[in-house]
Amino acid sequence: MDHRFDRGHRLRVVVSTTDMGFATPPEAASYKIGAVSPLTVPTVPALTTAASPLPAWVWALPLAALAVAAGLLARRRTPADSGDGDVPLEIIGLTKKYKNGHLAVADLSFRVEKGQVLGLLGPNGAGKTTTLRMLMGLIHPDEGEIRIFGQRVTPGAPVLSRLGSFVEGPGFLPHLSGRDNLDLYWRATGRPRAEAHMDEALDIAALGPALDRAVRTYSQGMRQRLAIAQAMLGLPDLLVLDEPTNGLDPPQIREMRDVLVRYAEAGRTVIVSSHLLAEVEQTCTHAVVMAGGRRVTAGPVAEIVGSGRRLEDAFLELIAEGP
Repeated sequence: MDHRFDRGHRLRVVVSTTDMGFATPPEAASYKIGAVSPLTVPTVPALTTAASPLPAWVWALPLAALAVAAGLLARRRTPADSGDGDVPLEIIGLTKKYKNGHLAVADLSFRVEKGQVLGLLGPNGAGKTTTLRMLMGLIHPDEGEIRIFGQRVTPGAPVLSRLGSFVEGPGFLPHLSGRDNLDLYWRATGRPRAEAHMDEALDIAALGPALDRAVRTYSQGMRQRLAIAQAMLGLPDLLVLDEPTNGLDPPQIREMRDVLVRYAEAGRTVIVSSHLLAEVEQTCTHAVVMAGGRRVTAGPVAEIVGSGRRLEDAFLELIAEGP
C-alpha cells in the first residue's frame, strides 16, 4: 500500500475480521489501539512515485454534459415534438415485441380527434391493453411513436398530466374509504385541490353512503365506478378506459354510456377498450378494430357497420378476414 499523508491529517486504523477461523471473545467487546506520540513510520528514500495525472473523468464529465445538453436542445427542436397540438392522440407505426418472441402490436397507426369517443375493439390477445400501456408511458415501444397533443409520449412526460386513465383493473387501498382513496390519489399528483373537480367525480361514482365505507367492502361494480371516477379527476382532456363496464349491471352501463358521451361533447376525447360490441355501437363515434396486434380497420362506426348491418356482424367479418 502506498499513500501520502500531509501534515495535519488524522489516520484511523480499523482491525476487524469476518473469518470464523479466528478466535473471538464469547461476548461482544471493543478495543482501542493507540500510538505513542510522536508517531514515526519507516521510510524508504529510494522509493519514488510518479505524479498522478488528472483522472480521465475530470475531462470526460464536462464533455458528456455538453453532449447531453446539445442532444436535449436538438430534441426540443425536432419535428417529432412539434406536431399538431390540437390532436389528442396520434399513433404512428407502433410495434411491441416481448422477449418470448410474441409480437403484441405490429405497425399500428391511427389518429383520434377532439370530441370523439373511440372504441378499441378486438378479441383477447389483439394487443389492445399493450397499446394502452404504451400510450400511458408504462412500457416502451420497440418502434414507432405516440403523440398526445403533439408531444411525444415518454415515461413521465409532462403531457401525460392531460391524460386520465383506467387500465387493467382498479387498485385502491382497501382499508381506506372510497372518498379517502380519491383524495389521496389527487394529493399525490401535487396539483391544487380546486383543480380536482372532486364533486363531479363523486357524482360519476354515484356510490351514495358507500363512498365513506372501506373499499374492501365494495363489490366489483362499485370498485369499477370508483376507478372511473378516479380517472376523471381533474377532468383530463384525454380519457382512456380499459373495459370500463366490467362488473356493471345494465342500468349502470347505460349511465356510463351517457357519462362518456357527455364528457366528449364538452370538447374532450374518450378512448374505450371493450368487448361489448353493442355498447361500442351505441356509445362510440369511431372505432379501431385490431386482430393479432394489427389494425384491421378504423373509421366512424357508421361506416364500419355499413347500411343495414350491426357492428357485431361487421366485426366478425373483419376478424375472419384477418389483418
